[in-house]
Amino acid sequence: MGMDTCSRALSRVEEMSNFVDKLFGTEKRRESTPEEFVEIDIGEYEQVLEQEPAAMYVKVADLASINDLPEIKKQIYEGNIVIINIGPLKNDKLMLERSIKELKRVCSDVRGDIVGLGEEQVIATPTGVKVDRTKLKGTGY
Repeated sequence: MGMDTCSRALSRVEEMSNFVDKLFGTEKRRESTPEEFVEIDIGEYEQVLEQEPAAMYVKVADLASINDLPEIKKQIYEGNIVIINIGPLKNDKLMLERSIKELKRVCSDVRGDIVGLGEEQVIATPTGVKVDRTKLKGTGY
């Protein structure tokens, strides 16, 4: 995988991290008024380019039981980034710790990375992709 591909993938991970942080962030925000609400048709942004296969994909997974781990691990070994919802396991501390330990082992094995996003999301990355743990700050306009 070339440096350009890795740079683009890392940039996408950072953008997604910022999006997820804004979406699930803990910052206090003022209430929006109905006049400020703008409906956006997200479908126009979801263009799928099926003719162009990608070197790496960003996959989303729910980790609800130990049975979900093999597919998540497979995706990491295949070189994909996986955003994992660990919320379904938060009431089963033992299973959650065991699952995170296994994911850490896989990421270490492929020389990837694993990082938590809030309390219910984890990003696991494959070979050559590291997650920068510093938050990007806007410069303001």
